[in-house]
Amino acid sequence: MANPVEAADENASGDQSAQSGGETATPEENPAAEAAEGAEALKEAVADTTPTVGSLIEQLDAWGFTVMDTRFSVWTVLVVVLVILGIFLFARITTALAKSGLKRATKLDVSQRLLAEKVLTVALWAIAILIGIDILGIDLTALAVFSGAFGLAIGFGLQKTFGNLIAGIILLMDKSIKPGDVINIADQAGNETFGQIRKIGIRAVSITTRDEREYLIPNENLMINQVENWSYSSRKVRMQVPVGVSYGCDMKLSQKLMLDAAKACKRVLKSPAPTVWMAEYGDSSVNFIIHCWINDPEMGVGNVKSEVLNTLWDLFQENDIEIPFPQRDLNLRGNEEFQQLVAAISQRVSGKADGGDKGPAESN
Repeated sequence: MANPVEAADENASGDQSAQSGGETATPEENPAAEAAEGAEALKEAVADTTPTVGSLIEQLDAWGFTVMDTRFSVWTVLVVVLVILGIFLFARITTALAKSGLKRATKLDVSQRLLAEKVLTVALWAIAILIGIDILGIDLTALAVFSGAFGLAIGFGLQKTFGNLIAGIILLMDKSIKPGDVINIADQAGNETFGQIRKIGIRAVSITTRDEREYLIPNENLMINQVENWSYSSRKVRMQVPVGVSYGCDMKLSQKLMLDAAKACKRVLKSPAPTVWMAEYGDSSVNFIIHCWINDPEMGVGNVKSEVLNTLWDLFQENDIEIPFPQRDLNLRGNEEFQQLVAAISQRVSGKADGGDKGPAESN
């Protein structure tokens, strides 16, 4: 007959072995299974609150399939889609509200506001993603297996993307460029792009030229290539308009007319005032340079030069100022061969003239 104490000990040891066996038999959790568990918990919570909706959820949950010991149903997929959609809407709405709030902060300049908007956007999207993961019940430690592969993918596939992101943040921090600036940038092939900055994005800077062409230049290019910013510390830009007049003209009057033509242009600033410099004595003309200032380079510079030259043309015509063109004087040295050639040409020309004067009867 068995001792009651020994039987109790055997039952206790059996229970402990059963418990340890149950713990070792628990399958390893994965994100898909945790998402399904989160959907199951949500289903139970809704069913307890509203029985009618709970019955509908039960029907949706009955339609599904199993993949590697993890069951997926229509309800599970619907919950995941709704959570992702909610994350997207939450991030977009909160980002828009944050940007509108920053626009009201008048103490921030354009560069500081853009930098704050980018930081807030990244932070709000991160918060929204974490909230979605928490709703689905996914344990972040389950994603540790994929962290190495994800980091490797970022290092190789998204290297340029993250490089442009960091370059854009640096450009905004040092305030070297900002929306509204007029810049001229040259790439490694020597091709230049001149235009006004409309937007500084996460990946590229949008530049619009005078012919309404919009160029998207990667942020890294603005970091490694030379950039000519016409409105970095001042929006004033000096223009040079070359003009040449004949040697026989009144130089004082010519310079006065050049100043009058520059002052007549509406976009030319009164201060600093336009000036005229005599540049050089050229082969066919005395060359001058008209210096004039503008403070709106985004409106173009070629049209200002054209307006000054058109006005100056009319003033030169009214005051008989000649705009020269290249002229050459040929000096032919006399020698025996040249004289023979001239004589032969003269004799031939005179012979043709005599033959032309004869009538029909004389020619017969």
